[in-house]
Amino acid sequence: MPSDFTLRQVEYFEAAARLGSISAAAVACHASQAGVSLAIADLEKKIGVQLLVRLKAKGVVLTEAGSRVLSDARRLLEAASELKRDAHSLSEALQGTLTVGCYVTLAPFVIPPVLDDFASLHPELEVNVIEGAGEEMRVALLEGRCEVAFLYSGDSNTSLSTAAVNTARPYIILAGDHPLAHQPDVSLAEVADLPLIMFDAPSARNAAQMLREQGLTPRIRHVTGNIEVVRCLVARGLGYSILVQRWPVDISYEGKPLKAIDIRDETEDRQVVLAWPEASKLTRRAETLIATASHLF
Repeated sequence: MPSDFTLRQVEYFEAAARLGSISAAAVACHASQAGVSLAIADLEKKIGVQLLVRLKAKGVVLTEAGSRVLSDARRLLEAASELKRDAHSLSEALQGTLTVGCYVTLAPFVIPPVLDDFASLHPELEVNVIEGAGEEMRVALLEGRCEVAFLYSGDSNTSLSTAAVNTARPYIILAGDHPLAHQPDVSLAEVADLPLIMFDAPSARNAAQMLREQGLTPRIRHVTGNIEVVRCLVARGLGYSILVQRWPVDISYEGKPLKAIDIRDETEDRQVVLAWPEASKLTRRAETLIATASHLF
């Protein structure tokens, strides 16, 4: 059954919610302030809920219902934009804008190939990347601020569809001159008595749990969310760490040598995935990234 509201009304609502005022939305949408206000009021009437609270001289704020409708509105506008581009494009080249989310600890490995290699393959496509913690990226997906996002699988109960990109196995780093550094692999028992420099990120936060599962007690010396601090402290011989993503060079930020060593014990691999909301229909841009992602890394 045809809808009795218009895409223009949805566009005005999204702009007002994003910009925080009717007047700003009117400027952004090249419309009159009265026209935008009336259109949003009519949209609220048609769908039967109040979307915005008008604050005198202070703009607008979303109601609880408006917050829920906003993500659907953004997906609707993006779908309409995709339909228009597909209908009018005479070229097979990807066009438009693709916004990709990235879990911040994956950023050094993901953003360069996405903004360089993938974007170079599709010169008519504008590729943008936003970074944040895992939960921030999941919220960004559900709110429509990015279409797909690079995440670790299994870190959230949020219902997302995923496509595997690659698999990473946890490993140990030691100072380059540590007595164990010459070995091809080590057991957790061999390092358990050393100070643990723990990377404070969900992808690596289970380091202490890995030791406990082997009946070992971790000696946590320092906890930091900065991966380069972890590598610098280890390179100085102040302890060891357990990480997931492998750096291409075994040199710390200070120029001191490090050694990455495989863990001899059984460990749980971490899978990197591209994720998107289950209910979303992917654009051809996103589908192309998903199809080529595993070859980018």
